[in-house]
Parts: sequence; structure tokens; C-alpha cells
Amino acid sequence: MNPEKIKDFVEEVMMVSEWNVDQNAFLFKGQLYRSPEATMATLRGNLRSFNLVPLLSKRDNQVILAIRFLRESKKSRRPTIHVVLFALTVLSTLFVGALHAQGNPLVNPFDLLKGIPFSFSILLILGSHELGHFFTSQHNRVDASLPYFLPFPHLFGTFGAFIRMKSPIPDKKTLVRIGAAGPLIGLAFAIPIVVIGLKLSHTVPVSELERMPGLSLGNSILFSLIAKSSVTVPEGHDLLLHPVAFAGWAGILVTGLNLMPVGQLDGGHIGYGILGKYHKWLARGVFFSLLPLGLQWPGWWVWAALLFFLGIQHPLPLDDITPLGIGEKIIGWLSLALFLFTFTPIPLRLLP
Repeated sequence: MNPEKIKDFVEEVMMVSEWNVDQNAFLFKGQLYRSPEATMATLRGNLRSFNLVPLLSKRDNQVILAIRFLRESKKSRRPTIHVVLFALTVLSTLFVGALHAQGNPLVNPFDLLKGIPFSFSILLILGSHELGHFFTSQHNRVDASLPYFLPFPHLFGTFGAFIRMKSPIPDKKTLVRIGAAGPLIGLAFAIPIVVIGLKLSHTVPVSELERMPGLSLGNSILFSLIAKSSVTVPEGHDLLLHPVAFAGWAGILVTGLNLMPVGQLDGGHIGYGILGKYHKWLARGVFFSLLPLGLQWPGWWVWAALLFFLGIQHPLPLDDITPLGIGEKIIGWLSLALFLFTFTPIPLRLLP
């Protein structure tokens, strides 16, 4: 592509004071003639046919416009891999749910039916969370994959689910909308599932519970509030969770993990959308707080390692200048507050 042609496109929307070309991008500095949103709309229209994408940011009161080649993603929409992974996750959650319901599908395959309440509950929470991201992405014209479910026959029957973004996030408004949609919709299902599950649960004497091998579950603020308002536990007793309640507890745990304002987690999207360049300090603070928490639950060290390799800081959206609207600010701050309510400092303890 001729650099002069690119410069002509840019000068339609920007008073250019300085420009140069490096190996990765065309770089321009100056001032915009119109709003950032109008500028980006014009540039995207002009550059789309050349497979170029504009990135708008600001430094020292001067607009920085970078124009880079867009990485093409595979356009295949075949749902085969999504369907297969979902089917395997249904099987793995049925298996684990049956074990939680005192069944053993390895001995009696029909015991898988006992796992239906747990499987349905946890897949409803995870599925609504990921579909919230998917449909919000579609609404905001961001290309995203269908959900990938991750089966594994362990404590929850799954490692969760995720969607893959196939096109850049256009601006901070969209970051907040997409980032918040999953946790908010997932919680809308998780909360009533917890309430129903707690009503199905029963209390046992603490002395009896101590003789039962297994795991002790930690509590988030939200789960504790729901439990206190839903059930009454007599003195000297503890609550033995029904599989539906356990699925709801896991849903709240996953929501808290996703809302950590680090990297490209949901909370990272939201945190960057609200705080912009200052988000890096919040992300680093949360990341380093996981290290001492690992002394109480070693799983936090695994999370810290994953976040370190995946990246603690959040990449810039295409338009890093346009501010959030009042609606996005409310949703963003509400979502970050929910992180505090859904975060479980010590999720699991092995009973002696």
C-alpha cells in the first residue's frame, strides 16, 4: 500500500503534524477535525478494502493514529467442535453430578440420571455467561466464536467455557458492554439456582460432618448473604449442600474469577474501560495479592502463573479516546463491585 495514499485518507480527518512509517504501522500525530467516533467510522470505511485497521490513542494532549494491517481470522462457522465439546461437557458434568448425588455411573450407568440436576444447573450458568458475551459481541459488531466448553471429570465436571474474539474491540464502551454481559447474565441464573439448591440442602451435626471425608467450601460475601437469608442452620450444625446448590456455588466462584480486573479476563475488560491507562496499577495490585493468598490456597499460584504468561495488562481498543457514557460507567462500577461480592479468598480446603 502506498504510504502517500494512506496519508491522504488520514488528512481527511486529521491535521497531521508528524508522520512516519515503521515495519508494523503507519504512524501519525496531530489533532482531529471531528469527534473520535466520527473519525474512526470514516477511517474504517476508507481502509476496510485495504485490510487495514486504525488505532486511536492520546499522549501528551496529542492524538496518535496508528494504521496497521488487520490479521485475518478463519471464517469457518462450522459448529462441529463446539457441539462435540458441549456434548462431552454434558457427559462429564452428568458423571460428576451423579457422584455428588451418591451414585456411581461406573457401576451402574443409569446413575448418570442422578447427575441431571447438577449438570443442568452448572451448564445453565456457564452457558448463559458465555452466550451473554457472544450476543453482546454480535450486537456491537464484534466477530466472536460460539462458546467452547471444556469437559473434565473432576470436582465441577468442567474447566468452564470461553469464546474467542475474532476481530478487534472498537472502543472502551464496547469493552465494558462485552466484559460485563457474561458475569451479569450468569449471576442472574446463578443466584436463583443457589436459592433453590439451598432449599434442597440439609443440615448435619458438625461432629458427623467432621467424620465425612471430602472438601470444605469457602464462601464469598454474596453466597454467605444468600445462605443466611435462605436457610436457618441450628447451632452445632452445618449445611451439606445439595448438588444444585453446589453448582450455584461454583457459578458464583467462576464469576468472581472472571471479574478479577487483570489482563483479558472479563474484569480486565471492564477495568480498562473504566480506568484506561491507570488500570495497570489495579491489575498489578490484584496480581501480586494472589501470591500471599496462595499460602492459604495453592490454586492462586496456578492462577498467578496463568495470568503472568497470558499478560497482566490489557491491550488498547481501536479507539482509546472516546469516553464512556453514563450507562457504561454504571455497569462497569457495578461489575467491579460484584467482584468484591463474588470473590472467594479460600475456595477449597481438604478436610482431615
